[in-house]
This record gives sequence, structure tokens and C-alpha cells, in this order.
Amino acid sequence: MKYLLIADAFPPLRTSAAIQLRDLSVEFFRQGHSISVMLPDPDLPEGYSVEDRAGIQIIRLKTPVLRDVGDFRRTLGELLMPFFMLFHWRKSPLIHEQWDGIIWYSPSIFFGPLVKALKAHCGCKAYLIIRDIFPDWALDLGLIGRGLPYRFFKVIANFQYSLANTIGVQTSGNRAFFSDWAKNDNRNLEVLQNWLASEVHKGCSISIEETALAGRKIFVYAGNMGVAQGMGALMDLVYEFRFQKYVGFIFVGRGSDLDDLKNLCIQRKLTNILFFDEIEPHEIPGLYAQCDIGLLALDLKHKTHNIPGKFLSYMRAGLPVLASVNKNNDIIRLIHDNKVGRSYSSSSVFDLKEGAELLLCDLDNDNEYEARCINLYENLFAPAIAVKSIVNSLD
Repeated sequence: MKYLLIADAFPPLRTSAAIQLRDLSVEFFRQGHSISVMLPDPDLPEGYSVEDRAGIQIIRLKTPVLRDVGDFRRTLGELLMPFFMLFHWRKSPLIHEQWDGIIWYSPSIFFGPLVKALKAHCGCKAYLIIRDIFPDWALDLGLIGRGLPYRFFKVIANFQYSLANTIGVQTSGNRAFFSDWAKNDNRNLEVLQNWLASEVHKGCSISIEETALAGRKIFVYAGNMGVAQGMGALMDLVYEFRFQKYVGFIFVGRGSDLDDLKNLCIQRKLTNILFFDEIEPHEIPGLYAQCDIGLLALDLKHKTHNIPGKFLSYMRAGLPVLASVNKNNDIIRLIHDNKVGRSYSSSSVFDLKEGAELLLCDLDNDNEYEARCINLYENLFAPAIAVKSIVNSLD
């Protein structure tokens, strides 16, 4: 079967979404399907490019600038993005290409016009992978109110939902957001767990043994450091451990809050934490092999449910997790039921610190943590499971 995957992230980007989509496309190919990946690319010198990468057809279509610009310009660029992609697709040799199913990944919420045109062109079903329920999460965090911007984004989001034959949400707790959508008998709402391919340990450019934190129990955070992550809770945790010389913290990645976090460490004169720039995805296993516990944080004001990609990467590496997440998030039960760490929804840093100390104690007395983490990854988060679910829905 021939499938088209539409997204706005793919290598060489290093984001968790880019890695997820790479792993998904590779698994489609591994299972014997023909897979094309269609991407917006503001940097193209011409209208389109097509390349074959290890059996995967990569289609890049020129669009306005989408990243590293102001909010207004980004919104305008994303609004125009699907129309630019359609224009350049129609000018390309791919205009006669036919696919048996269309899959698209959200975020972004703006692919609707492109999906509608391609779905009509191919006469096929479409599967929407929802990883980010926007603008609802932005409303929960107080980033926007219920005024015109919220209503605008909600109309855009609802339009893309209307085009899907199946929507895959990442946890059962998110089903409630699509209960009205699912009332139509021709629509299917299902849980599509996040996925992450296995990765061989190939070393890492970061060597903790060569830093001031050598010999300590290491808590690691690798990923985006932005407004949705609730990084303040983790920084307070670092502060509370400032006098414990047996514990250290490693933060690796990028994000809108990174500079503020670094400045906060300087103000607080913290010497138990080190920041490193984003590293290549294949270096992550080598980083985690030097660490003891993975850190996870989500802003406590969230009402949507989220299983972040970094949680999967911790499980794959056999690292137990210490999580500060919003109340009733499905990940709390996942961590508890599978005994792969500790999670907290309290705004008190003292609760989180107590959890960190208990988890460190657990590691000294329970040798099965690594095996349980890896077992959870293999049983729930392998890409093969996701691909089979998508294919079954599109058949």
C-alpha cells in the first residue's frame, strides 16, 4: 500500500516530533509499505524538491517562514502554508501521484486545506495523529483568553478534525475532547500511543565524568525547555538539592525558557547543575547511560493529557522517571502501575524533593527498575504497534 505522511517536522530537525516522524516512516517502509513524507520548507531555492532517503520519498514544498519569528508572522505563515504547498505540489511531477491513505500530524493545526485537496485527489481515507490539543492547552496555561484569537484557532482546529476518518489521541484521557466529533458513525476515535524506535548506544559528546558533577547520582532532563514544560518546578528542585554533593542535574536541549533558566542558576549561585546544547538524537542513549533518573515536567495548569517523547526515551534506556505533571494526567497512572518511577502533581517543591529522595533510595534497593522500564517501552511504545494501528484504520 502507498501512504502519504504530512508533517512540519522531520530530520535534520532534532525535535522529538521530527524523530517520531522519522521512526514512523521507517517503520512503514520496514513493514513493506510505500511511504512518502510531505513537508513545508521555507529554505527551498525552488518550489519543490523530491529525494529518496533509504526507501522513503521526501517531498519538500516551499512555504513562508514558519520558525524563529514573531507570533503574528508565524501565525500568518502557518495560515498560508497549506496553500503554498498545494500550489507547488500542483506545479510538480507529483500532481499525478496517488496514495491509498493520508496521515497527518498535529501540531500544526493548519494542514486542513492541503489534506482536503489531497484526500479528494486520491479518493482515500485520512488519519489525524493528534499530539497537541491546541488552542485548548494554551487556554489552560493562560497564554490566550477566550477572545478572538482563541476562536480563530478553534475554527482552524475543528476544520482539520472534520477531514479525518480516524483521529488517534495519545492517551485515553484525551478522548473527552473529541466526544462530539466521534458521535458521527463514520468516524473512529482511538488511542494511538506515542512511539520511539530502538537506538544503539553509539557514545555521546557529553562526558559527565569530565565535569564537576563526576561521581554524583545524576538527574537528567533532555528536550524542550519552554512555557508548556513547567520548568520552574525542576529549577526549584535543583535549588533544594544545592547542598547535597551526591546529587547532580544535567539539562540538555533548547527552548524559549533556556536563557531565563541559565540566568536563574547564576542568580541562585547553583553549582549542582550543568546545561548543554541540543545533541544529535543518536547521542541520547550514550547520555542516558551516564545518568540515573530522568526528569519530566509539565505545567500544572494543563488539562490535556500528555505522554512526552522524553518519557519514552527514558523508558527505552531503562531510566526511572521523576515527574511533576498536571493532576489526573494519564501518565501518573502509567508510572505508578508499571512501577517505573514517581510522579507528583503538587505545587510544593518539598513534595517533589521527597519524591526524588525516595526514588534514589528505591534504586539502591530495587534492581528491577531498568527491566520494568524497558519492558514498558517494548510493550507500549514500539513504532510497529503505531503503524499497524494506523494501517488497520485506513484499510
